[in-house]
Amino acid sequence: MIELTKLKGSKFALNSDHIETMEETPDTVITLMNGHKYVVRERVGEIISLIESFRRNSSGYSAPGFYAGPEND
Repeated sequence: MIELTKLKGSKFALNSDHIETMEETPDTVITLMNGHKYVVRERVGEIISLIESFRRNSSGYSAPGFYAGPEND
C-alpha cells in the first residue's frame, strides 16, 4: 500500500498492485485494473518512487546479521 493525496487534500492508501496506468493530464490520474480512477496531487515519478520503496521494504529482505530463515543456518 502507498499513501497518496487527493486534490482536496485528504490522504488515502492505495494498493499499488492494482494500478493499470498513470498519466499526467496535467493532474495525475491513476486508473486501476477494475476501471476506477483516482486523481491525486503526486506526480507519476513520485508515485513510482513510492511503489519502489514499498516493494523494497516489503520484499522480505533482512539486514545482514539478522536471522532471515533456514538459508542462513
